[in-house]
Amino acid sequence: MRVAIGADHAGFPLKQHLVATLEKLGHTVDDHGTDSDQPVDYPAICAGVGQAVVEGKADRGIVLGGSGQGEQIAANKVHGVRAALCNDLYTARLSREHNDANVLAIGARIVAFGLADEILALWLGTPFHGGRHQPRIDQIAAIEASQ
Repeated sequence: MRVAIGADHAGFPLKQHLVATLEKLGHTVDDHGTDSDQPVDYPAICAGVGQAVVEGKADRGIVLGGSGQGEQIAANKVHGVRAALCNDLYTARLSREHNDANVLAIGARIVAFGLADEILALWLGTPFHGGRHQPRIDQIAAIEASQ
């Protein structure tokens, strides 16, 4: 799988960890930065991750920050992105099964490396259930298209 990933300074250590994890699992990683723990604004980084996903340059995206909330919001501004903040296994699974999330947001100041690895593996491996959930995804896309 091709995975685009980006983080702000607070998410940098977790990004480095997840890049190594993804590569060990055999995934191709497109790193959108940041490249240090020096303060940086995250909106352009997260938008770049989202854009890579909607343009088909990546199959999925990951955005990381202190809480992950701002990163999720920024990624969701890209038409076609369905970013989900998942700081636990339950929301990670449901974000894929019910919402077909294509970008994962994690709060690096909330989630330790071990749990982040579990969330990542579950999120990457969980398929979208479709069925009764597909009309809702279509409705979300219609709202987005009307903007």
